[in-house]
This record gives sequence, C-alpha cells and structure tokens, in this order.
Amino acid sequence: MSAWWVVINPFAGREKDLVERVTAALTVRGVEHEIRVSGSPEAVAEIAAEGHDRGYDAFVSVGGDGTANLVVNGLLELDWVSPPTLAILPAGSGSDFIRSFAIPHRLESAADHLLDDSSYPVDVGLLEGSFGRRYFLNAANAGIAARTVVEANRLPSRLGARRYLAGFWSALAKTAPDDVRVECDGRTIADKAWNVVIANGQFFGGGMHVAPLATTGDGLFDVQVFAGPRREAPLVIRKVVKGTHLGLAAVLRTTGGSVIVDVPETWLVEADGEILGTGSFTVQLEGGRLFFKI
Repeated sequence: MSAWWVVINPFAGREKDLVERVTAALTVRGVEHEIRVSGSPEAVAEIAAEGHDRGYDAFVSVGGDGTANLVVNGLLELDWVSPPTLAILPAGSGSDFIRSFAIPHRLESAADHLLDDSSYPVDVGLLEGSFGRRYFLNAANAGIAARTVVEANRLPSRLGARRYLAGFWSALAKTAPDDVRVECDGRTIADKAWNVVIANGQFFGGGMHVAPLATTGDGLFDVQVFAGPRREAPLVIRKVVKGTHLGLAAVLRTTGGSVIVDVPETWLVEADGEILGTGSFTVQLEGGRLFFKI
C-alpha cells in the first residue's frame, strides 16, 4: 500500500476541522501519510513539488474539483519516470469527478479507497488560450456553464451543490446565444449556441450528468455544443440533470482528442469549476498522464 502525500484545502466548501478529520480518517485505517495544508491556491503547486522532491508518487487532494485541479496542474508540471497516482477525499461543494467512479461523498467513507493499491489510468486535457495553459481533469466549458460558475459562487455556500442549478437560471438571464465553431479531429460543428462542453468525466455542475457516455481513460473527449432557442432551456437543463439530453436536436455531440473552440471574445471559459479567462481556445487530450485511485 502506498504512502500518501496529502494536500488539504482548508477553505473547501462548508467543511470544518478538515485537518483533524483527515488525520483521524487516515490514522484509524492505518494509512501511511504526511499532511500539508495549503494557505492559498498558489501554494498547492509548491506543496506538490515538495512531495515530489521527497520521493512521493501518490498524492491525495482534499477538497473539491477546484482543489484537485490545482493539485493536477502542480503534478503535471513536474518530471515523472512513471505517472503519479492521485486520490481525492471530497470536501468541496462539487467534488464531481469522483462521481464517475462511484466514490462516496463522505470524506471518511472515501478514505476506505486508500486501503489497497487499485488504480485506473486517466486522461487529462491541456487547455490553451489567451489566458495561458491549464490542465483539467474533469471538464472544461465555454459559455453559459462558465457563467453559471460565477453566479453559483455568489450564492450562500450552505446551498451546497444546489448553487449550480440556481446559478444556471441566473446565468440564463444574462446570456445570449452566439456563433460558435468547434473542430474536433477533423469534424466541425458550427451553430448559434449557448455553451461548449469538453468532458473527460461524466458529471459536473453539482452532480449534473452532462456527459453520460464519457470515459476517463478512452483517449477521447466527449464534446457537446448546446444550441437552440432560449425557450428550450428549461427542458434541456431538466434532461441534463438526469443525463437524458443527448437525443435532443439542440445538443450536438462528437468525440475526439484534439479540439479547437472558436467562441466570442467575451465568453467565459472554465475548467473543473475554476474561471480561467475568456475567448477561443484549444484542447489537447494527454492520455494516461495520471493514475486515479479507485
């Protein structure tokens, strides 16, 4: 069983006493570990580098999808003989990536997954635009989904994952469809659209089943463009929650490993729930860059 380098985001979601809870959960299970607490987002990469320099190749991200994104970006900027292993102990309001693996959302229950060495090779996406370059683990969005992140973050944290659905309706009132062009492995989707999704995992937006056919280790993104008039939005979002939207005419879907996304300069872009910037970008799939602890 691996020794784990544990990175804790003490500001994740509504959780309290995270250090104590994580320490107790790992100690009672006999999991060998060393804990570091991040004082800021910028410190996460430094903590990952410290673990690398100390000889660790197995890392635990304690927080939500945003914390995992920071850990992944810190890890993938380092040199590895073989891919490092990532585990997630959920403590954020979203923690959607682990839903694809049916890992419990109670931190202590999720810690049971650290008791053996089973892991799964997962792909990551490398997103590049005017905002720079950024790896993502779960999904990237441009358009209304990115605006939803902004709106959700303005709502009380006590709402938990429900913030994202509430944020969607607020974002819808502030968003209009526009011309979008997506090229994916030689195929093109061009339409007046609301949102572009590049998914690696199946769930995001607080548990919405946006990409039910996505697989995290198949070498392909699940790419969706949401078009159609505003009046169809209530039907679409209801189906997105359950993952039954792929048959709708307003949802244009393809798969591939290399994506060019041309959107208006003012469109927000997010990855794993973190706003990166605005405008057009490219995405390249990098296969098997991590092992994910299942």
